[in-house]
Amino acid sequence: MRAPDPMITTARQARMQRRGQRGFTMIEILVSMGIVAIGLLGLAALQTTAQQAELESYSRAQALALLQDMVERINANRYSASCFAFTTDTSNGVPYLGTVDSANPSNNFTPACTAGSNTASAVNSMTNWDSELIGNAERSSGNAKIGAIVGGRGCVSVANDPTTGIPTYTISVAWQGLSDSFAPTQNCGKGLYGAETRRRVVWTTLQIANLN
Repeated sequence: MRAPDPMITTARQARMQRRGQRGFTMIEILVSMGIVAIGLLGLAALQTTAQQAELESYSRAQALALLQDMVERINANRYSASCFAFTTDTSNGVPYLGTVDSANPSNNFTPACTAGSNTASAVNSMTNWDSELIGNAERSSGNAKIGAIVGGRGCVSVANDPTTGIPTYTISVAWQGLSDSFAPTQNCGKGLYGAETRRRVVWTTLQIANLN
């Protein structure tokens, strides 16, 4: 029996080795592509989350500015402060100023007042705040309202301090959140944003002494 040619055997082994290397390289490429694809999907999700967080932060900053604006308006109209207590049903947070609820438009307060002095100034302040809540402060070139938080609504209620008897005003601003969070304890805009975990509210209190 003739012995195999060592050169032929070596060449055959080299071809088989190259074939194995080609297959191994293809597997490496597929695995690498899978890792890159997963990384890109993660990056896209991270970018979406970052944009949502940025918008949530912007909306909260806008709401806080609107909140402080109403505090200043009430302070500027202390003799007619009672005019601003338009949210009479605090358990449901109605009526309110701002975005109209098409299903219950009567829940929107029409600024009006006959109590105290200089009521015209108080009514004008409420009218302007209502306009700011729906975004009239800033418009696009096409006249679209772009200066508002999503579904912006404002509530003002009053209750006398049980110890001093001084009226304590609670000012709240509600808007639509983009993701689930916790349900607010303040009821401004309650039930108007789908799940309560999507409703956002900032609020503060203000005491106005009885002025004679």
